Amino acid sequence: MIRIATAGFQHESNTFSSVPASLDKWERAGIQEGDAIRREYATSQATLAGFFQACAEAKDVELVPLVFTRLTPMGAMTGEAIEHIMARCLAAIRDNGPWDAVLLPQHGAAVSDPYPDADGEYVRRVRELVGPNVPIGLALDMHANVSPQMVDNADVTTVYQTNPHIDAREQGLHCARLILRMVRGEIRPRSALRMPPLLVNILNQGTSDAPMRDLLRIADEQRRRPGVLSVSVVEGYPYADVAEMGMSFICVTDNDPALADDVAAKLEEAAWSMREALNTGGMKIEAALDRARQVNARPVAIFDVGDNVGGGSPADSTLILHAARRMGVSDMLQALCDPEAVRECRRVGVGGRFNMAVGGKTDDRHGKPFPVKGVVTALSDGKYEETGPTHGGFRFFDDGPSAAIKTDDGYTLVLITRPGGTASLQQFRTLGIEPTELKIIVAKGVHSPRPAMEPIAKELIWCATPGVTTADLTTFSYKHRRVPIFPLERNTALSR
Repeated sequence: MIRIATAGFQHESNTFSSVPASLDKWERAGIQEGDAIRREYATSQATLAGFFQACAEAKDVELVPLVFTRLTPMGAMTGEAIEHIMARCLAAIRDNGPWDAVLLPQHGAAVSDPYPDADGEYVRRVRELVGPNVPIGLALDMHANVSPQMVDNADVTTVYQTNPHIDAREQGLHCARLILRMVRGEIRPRSALRMPPLLVNILNQGTSDAPMRDLLRIADEQRRRPGVLSVSVVEGYPYADVAEMGMSFICVTDNDPALADDVAAKLEEAAWSMREALNTGGMKIEAALDRARQVNARPVAIFDVGDNVGGGSPADSTLILHAARRMGVSDMLQALCDPEAVRECRRVGVGGRFNMAVGGKTDDRHGKPFPVKGVVTALSDGKYEETGPTHGGFRFFDDGPSAAIKTDDGYTLVLITRPGGTASLQQFRTLGIEPTELKIIVAKGVHSPRPAMEPIAKELIWCATPGVTTADLTTFSYKHRRVPIFPLERNTALSR
């Protein structure tokens, strides 16, 4: 039997967030081992599901899940957390070997103290452990800040090519199949990485929208060249203040380094020609609310960009709620993370009166607490399942103890204990709320809510709210990024 190990972690670290990704948070989220990983992910659409599928297709391959954990985006990983997680993964790989290959289900934008390139450090340690002759496959999120350390220590690197990320399983499958071909001696993968000095505004990262759609079409053309095994357009993650922040392009060929670099270079040049179009957009709060109430249909979805939970925000921004109240806009649904308010809801019970301020408790960037008077309409444990498409392909969700409130002035609020984005309508429906009956749904996210919202919303509106995931990157004080980089330095040139 061919024995393949899989072990890893996924985190998108927002270095501007004041909430650290500490070890206790990882442990509460769950550090899974063995068959628990298979039960959680084999039937999902996540990266690991692709690994399981590729190995199940072959009669002579055993995939051994060792350790896996993921945590909602927030601040950087603490030193204690990264060392603990890496040590568990590496010990499991060491103690259960030998291996014919290793598959790593990473994100690619993890930052920690003392490793700004935490994913790269982990891949480097895995390579050091298994030696130069054991194939390593690395599957990344499209928001990875890819480093040479990652690509150089892996034999094959694949990346999601959709945003929202609905191809995670597909890319995990692609990665694993290539690694199996390498194990069997059918191919000799060679990789090239290009990292232009270019950011992509989060508002322009939807892959079904221009200009990303056009860039991916060019990638498809390059993918058809003889000898090309894989091509990845990587959008990057602008909320991590690291040297690798920005777009990148990866090409893997069959033993042809020159071809790999030529493909990556062509994509780099194409993206550079689109650099202005890759950095536009977004409505102010009042304009977004005004537009939403003018739409003569329901529901309308407003995406709260500054409180994008999938990018590391706290899920407790009240900026849109305060503006709506000032403008007399109600009939609105929104989820907020507020453990204290959930406890109060549980105290008064379903049907009880609720009177306290909710949300806006992380910091001033996300608004002030929002005073609420109303009735608690439902309570739940916050667990729900989504079998349809989701960002990242995840199936099982846990927002922690949750409650629903109908306020006296027409707002429907879902209060959750853990930061949770609006990736599934089940977040509302498990609390007895039918989102299609509301006029406005405020979704915490930028592209991750699209699989849930696009089938029901009569219009999608992106609201350029302040916060730690604001679309206005000029509001951040970067200390470690590359200089110059477009658009923060408008006169940046592409080195050829």
